Amino acid sequence: MDRLALRECPGITARRARRAAAIGAADTDPIVWDSAAGENVHDVDGNCFVDLCAGFGVASVGHAHPRVVAAGQAQLQRLPHAMGDAFPDPRRVELMERLCELSGQDRVIFGSSGSDAVEAALKTAVLATGRRRVLTFDGGYHGLAATPLAAIGYHVDAFQGPFSALLGTFADRAAYGGPLPDLSPYAAVLVEPLQGRGGMRAPPPGWLATVAAAARSAGTVVIHDEIYSGFGRSGTLFAGGHPADPCPRPDLLCVGKALAGGFPLSACLGTAAVMDAWGASKGEAIHTQTFLGNPVGCAMGLAALAVVVDEQLPERANRLGTALVERLGRVPGVHAITGRGLMLGIHVERSLGVTRALLERGWIILPCGEQAEALGFTPPLTIADETVDAFVRELESVL
Repeated sequence: MDRLALRECPGITARRARRAAAIGAADTDPIVWDSAAGENVHDVDGNCFVDLCAGFGVASVGHAHPRVVAAGQAQLQRLPHAMGDAFPDPRRVELMERLCELSGQDRVIFGSSGSDAVEAALKTAVLATGRRRVLTFDGGYHGLAATPLAAIGYHVDAFQGPFSALLGTFADRAAYGGPLPDLSPYAAVLVEPLQGRGGMRAPPPGWLATVAAAARSAGTVVIHDEIYSGFGRSGTLFAGGHPADPCPRPDLLCVGKALAGGFPLSACLGTAAVMDAWGASKGEAIHTQTFLGNPVGCAMGLAALAVVVDEQLPERANRLGTALVERLGRVPGVHAITGRGLMLGIHVERSLGVTRALLERGWIILPCGEQAEALGFTPPLTIADETVDAFVRELESVL
């Protein structure tokens, strides 16, 4: 496939305009995806786009990577479903072992979404400490299920407001990258080592290590939410291990999105010291799901992780991201670039208008940050160098 095929595709077709009129939407909405491969997405109207969001960070190895698709197809033919934590299959065990090997953690709790992973982490912290409060940070986004929603720090009123009667009041917020309160009342500190929806921003160097030290002193569990940043996007396998801000291994590590290359799968990884607080079963599983550790998802996860390692995608993200930051710094109209690797916030004026103009030219990118102050650049880590070059030229033209 021509990675730059978008240049030959129409912008807004008459068919899309008719469909949009029928449902009362703008003539550029919605894009109805028909197929995707690598960095490209084709819609039902014959248009081709470059996906600079990687499907909300899911397609880190590219859309429909052949190795991931083949693994899913083979497992689907053999065993599409087991029975959660009652009767696992070999793929689940293999993926748990591989995740522990890559992360340095000891235990795994699977889920289906990022919210699931965060909820498992918060429950674990409560069991391990006997405490009930959690410290989170401004701009933090941890999912919209009820428990993680109570800990959100991003557009709090908009997300929490309609559901306030259903939410707990166990979370306090501090400034991301700022001073910490006394941590002794808290079961956990929940932090994104590299914030996603909050603006693709990293904390000041040394801050994560400070958080870890304060938490250890207070007997508080450290939870790293790497659902967005994990598996190479930051330029290292995990953002919490980035050389720009080294810090101790967290007690709990939440991963998802890119984990299974397109299959909904997440995990909470943790140390034995903290995870063993769950204890032995007393007859009822107090945290489980019907589709926990689904065989197809685990097979695809093993394949996706193999691609990340074999194709050296963290190193590639670091190389491309470093070069892109330097280039974007010379583009008139770009005020700042935040983040690391291929998880960047490109700060521009009128980001919503810029995203619309880029979409009409065949580029899918979304704003990020509390005030939509930046473009969130999170493409597949397999994106071609020439595609990145073409994006910079297109952005210059739009700005």
